[in-house]
Amino acid sequence: MATGSRIERKKYEKKNGRQSNRKQTPRPKGRKIIKTTLIVLIGLAFLTIIGGAGLFGYYAMGAPTVTMDDLRGQVSSKIYDNEGDLVLELGGQSRDLLEPDEIPQVLEDAVLAIEDSRFYSHLGVDPIRIVGSFLANLRAGEITQGGSTITQQLIKLSVFSTDFQDQTYERKAQEAWLALQLEQELSKEEILALYLNKIFYSNNTYGAKTAARNFFGKDIKDITLSEAALLAGIPQAPSDYDPYSNPEAAKERRDLVLAVMLDDGLISQQEHDEAVNQSIESMLVPLDNNEGEAPEFILNGYIDVVAQEVQDKMNINIYTDGVEVYTNLDADAQRHIYDLVNNNTEIGFTDDNMQTAVSVVDVDTGALVAVIGGRKLEVALGLNRANSLNRSVGSTMKPLSAYGPAIEYLNYSTGTLVVDEAYTYSDGTPINNYDFNYLGNQTMREALAGSRNIPALKMLQDVGLDNAYAFLQKMNINILNNNQRELVESNAIGGEVTPIQLAAAYATIANYGEYNEPTAVIRVVTSSGTVEEFTGQSRQAMKETTAYMLVDMLKDVPGTFASAAQIEGLNHAGKTGTTNYTDEQLAQLGLNSTDYAAPDGWYAGITPQYAMVAWVGYDNPTSPGNYLTLEETRIPQSIYRETMTFLMKDVPNTDWVMPSNIKRVEIEKYTDPISLPGPYTPTEMRSEEIFILGTEPTTQSLTYGRYLNGPTAFDASYIEDSQSIYVSWSGALDGNAQYELSLNGTVIYTGTGTSFTISAAADGEYVFRLRIVEGNSSSDTSVITVTLTTEAPPESEESSEESLSESASDPPAESEVPTESLPEESISDPAG
Repeated sequence: MATGSRIERKKYEKKNGRQSNRKQTPRPKGRKIIKTTLIVLIGLAFLTIIGGAGLFGYYAMGAPTVTMDDLRGQVSSKIYDNEGDLVLELGGQSRDLLEPDEIPQVLEDAVLAIEDSRFYSHLGVDPIRIVGSFLANLRAGEITQGGSTITQQLIKLSVFSTDFQDQTYERKAQEAWLALQLEQELSKEEILALYLNKIFYSNNTYGAKTAARNFFGKDIKDITLSEAALLAGIPQAPSDYDPYSNPEAAKERRDLVLAVMLDDGLISQQEHDEAVNQSIESMLVPLDNNEGEAPEFILNGYIDVVAQEVQDKMNINIYTDGVEVYTNLDADAQRHIYDLVNNNTEIGFTDDNMQTAVSVVDVDTGALVAVIGGRKLEVALGLNRANSLNRSVGSTMKPLSAYGPAIEYLNYSTGTLVVDEAYTYSDGTPINNYDFNYLGNQTMREALAGSRNIPALKMLQDVGLDNAYAFLQKMNINILNNNQRELVESNAIGGEVTPIQLAAAYATIANYGEYNEPTAVIRVVTSSGTVEEFTGQSRQAMKETTAYMLVDMLKDVPGTFASAAQIEGLNHAGKTGTTNYTDEQLAQLGLNSTDYAAPDGWYAGITPQYAMVAWVGYDNPTSPGNYLTLEETRIPQSIYRETMTFLMKDVPNTDWVMPSNIKRVEIEKYTDPISLPGPYTPTEMRSEEIFILGTEPTTQSLTYGRYLNGPTAFDASYIEDSQSIYVSWSGALDGNAQYELSLNGTVIYTGTGTSFTISAAADGEYVFRLRIVEGNSSSDTSVITVTLTTEAPPESEESSEESLSESASDPPAESEVPTESLPEESISDPAG
């Protein structure tokens, strides 16, 4: 009997008392597990969908109400200075509003191609775009694409902030719900027009219609394909794609938009090629900025730093998100520097194309006090050289990459000997000083203050590249060479650091080695009421002894090696820096090696309260005429002098206090090991230098001789019978020491004897000098004067004077002594 049921078959076999002779094969457990897992996953997915829908509904119930004023209006951001005063309002500017029927087809195609290709087919939320961006981000291992539609972006710009604390599922759900609602109330054309009126295009320009007028000098209806593609690309990152300050990046972004349009069949290959071949510069007209004194010009560099900090820390765009930002800005100092650098005659700028960057940091806190990103600005809120300058800082790098590490890791003294001589890098490439001369022996102090290149390289070689790089990293300076973070030997005399980074590093020196991250933002209040307080990183980047020794050496620069930086009566220090052209670059400029020309001039200066860096140069330093003369390289010193004088006018003039674990000791220069001066070391060979306790010298230099104990019992007697003077003395002699006796400036005896007789046959003054000599060492000189006259008995007196470095001669023969007869007079005993 056959049955289709396994259960029925078993019943049948049991009833008939028989077991099936068919061999039973166990079912695989793996298949059962897979089946069970699938059932569980399907169940979980179902529950997730149900739960997600419920949660979405719950979140949607709390969504804010969106009004047309929200959609049309531009929420402004307010920027406050360190006194809490409003200094700038962003986003409240007047705009030319674009009506739906005014949107050119070419602009619509470009915007939708790059932002929302299914704009006309979705209902406000695009599930395909969400899934696609999720997979792309998963593959990239980070968020590289967003899933928001244009409708969602309009909602976000109108009623939500982009504060990182608001990046929640709740807010995303509400954003999606409001987008769905908005699509039911407005047409697609109305939504697109509202979006194009809302977005920021850089240079304080909001809205596509205003951007067309400002950037291209034309009405929106007349823009070309290339112009439309540029406008479509900028809003993703307005500062990065600013066509005026970053034309290369703007072109790359525009060309990406054109490529997407080509792939989507919106333009032909010929149209694509023609648009791509048009340069960004040829598309633009000069910005009509008749507001040279407007706040956005004065605050140009500072606002750029604020925007970047807020973006990095909170993912908020201050140009579009309507926030209140409280900053460390000293508005008076900012205005002072702005006026200073825009006045050609006062500081020495010779033309309007010469550029500058200035940054001022509070030493104690790292607060950015003022930032100037350029001069003679034509673009509001444009390029900020203080935060983006990619130029070598020249010799201002020497304390950071060479001398500081040598003190930190090798316990070098400020008096350590280093020889300035013909020298090469390790690979054999010659290195020269700025003056192509060599000064020979130098103390570390002299070499740093005098900005000698060869001693700096030797210091870096002594301490090693790894130690030097570690030293720099503690101040957030990461030098790139060969596309990786590392130092090379040429970094002893230069390296690429932004003016803000350099000011923070010098503030570290001024702050006894404590590094404070330079920060502009104190507090941010978002449109949703979220308040975020910010403080920068702080760490001990170098020993306080290292910092103090650097300060002490750099005090020798202002006035002596930086004449324009001197401020009388102020305790301050600093370092100059210039860069050089290659021979090929000089030839390109129509110059030769005998002409002075520099691409960059720098000055970094510090007081106990402020650190300041100023740079001057041209944006295109290899173009004809775009070089600095020797006098122009001093402009940064003048900027420093005028600014620091302004900053310090109401600040107590304090000085740095020497740490207790270092000591100032007078040494004889150029000794190795360092030695104390001898008694006869000349003044010009003495200097006071600083040592870590326990490393100071204890041995006296013998270069100019040592001090010997002087002779004793020095006496002179006139011998009337022989008409002679008998001189005698005593005193211990050590080693090869000898007595040296001179008469009226001429040495008459050198030896170990203790007396000498000399004929005295004439009236006159006989001045005897006696000292003990050994090589170039000597004792103090004892002096006796004997006066012989015919009217009165001769007198003698003894005195002592500092010994002179003289060469002893053999005593004269007796026949050389004068033999004229003298009157018979007695000589008195010498005094003393």
